[in-house]
Amino acid sequence: MPADERDRERDRRRRAAAILGDVVPTTTRDESGEGWSERGGDRDDDLRRDVPPHHGS
Repeated sequence: MPADERDRERDRRRRAAAILGDVVPTTTRDESGEGWSERGGDRDDDLRRDVPPHHGS
């Protein structure tokens, strides 16, 4: 890739980062308690959370 293309790509990525911010989280759900079902509550809460949207609340 020519140097001018690399410069344009670097500038484009820098502008995108400035606009979008940190798109990738520093901690993912599987690294947190939420990702491994270590939330508080009982089994009924888990079942209510897992109801598909088309079934209503």
